[in-house]
Amino acid sequence: MRDVRGPADDAGGGAWNVLLTGASSGLGLAIARQLLGDPRYRLVLTARAASLARFAAAGIVEGERVLLRQLDVTDAEQRRAVVAEIDERFGGVDVLINNAGVAFRSVLEHVNEQERLQQMQVNFLGPMHLMRLCLPGMRARRRGRIVNVSSVAGMMAMPTMAIYSASKWALEGATEALWYEVRPWGIHVTLVEPGFIHSESFRNTVWSREGERAAHEHDDGYRAHYDCMAPFVERLMRRARATPDRIARRIAALLRERRPPLRLPATRDAWLFYLLRRLLPRRLYHLVLWRGLPDTRRWGPGR
Repeated sequence: MRDVRGPADDAGGGAWNVLLTGASSGLGLAIARQLLGDPRYRLVLTARAASLARFAAAGIVEGERVLLRQLDVTDAEQRRAVVAEIDERFGGVDVLINNAGVAFRSVLEHVNEQERLQQMQVNFLGPMHLMRLCLPGMRARRRGRIVNVSSVAGMMAMPTMAIYSASKWALEGATEALWYEVRPWGIHVTLVEPGFIHSESFRNTVWSREGERAAHEHDDGYRAHYDCMAPFVERLMRRARATPDRIARRIAALLRERRPPLRLPATRDAWLFYLLRRLLPRRLYHLVLWRGLPDTRRWGPGR
């Protein structure tokens, strides 16, 4: 029998205050809609300034249980302001869901310093700063939940997505350490690892400047990498059965568990990669993945 309780059991009968980043589209919007239907949550939904209008388009407006706030997770002043307002108005953040993210498409050689920093700022450093702001209050109250939305890319890497994987591996390592550090205060930390999701989110992948140039130059050594990988990923996402709504329901159920796991592979393919990585010898594991990549005979010099 699963060990489950509602948020109110931890909060002494009151609502839990949830801070959700990247809430205006995709998985973030699906999570917001899922939690809006549960009166046990008071939601602070955040997005960058340019995306705030999406809330109204989705039928989400401010009310007794909902605040909509501007938050670029790379902006230190905005991070402090949002957490300080929640502390003052509601008594602190009980649940932090780090969902905001960005994905650069590029081989490692085609990423410049500014692009590397932007990738890490959004996917790793921003969540780290938000956790540091929320943890003192959680420790004082001796309760709290932190959900970091990672990716199957946090357990395996794909060509042309090197720095995206690096950002998610960094998030996973820090979160695993945090799981040990905050257990004495009754704070639960979970990495949600979705695989391929049936959505149009692949269109939001950002090309590095050099990567975009190389993808259109016939004689570039990495041209075949881009030609093969971009449609390969698109096909996998279009064929995927997992949807943002399904994953949002998994996250909502996770918040009700008394002892949530450190890692939650949130789709069938994520579970498959998790098992392959655990069960196969490392050399065989990488060979299997290499064989699964599209048309690698075209890659490299003289192809």
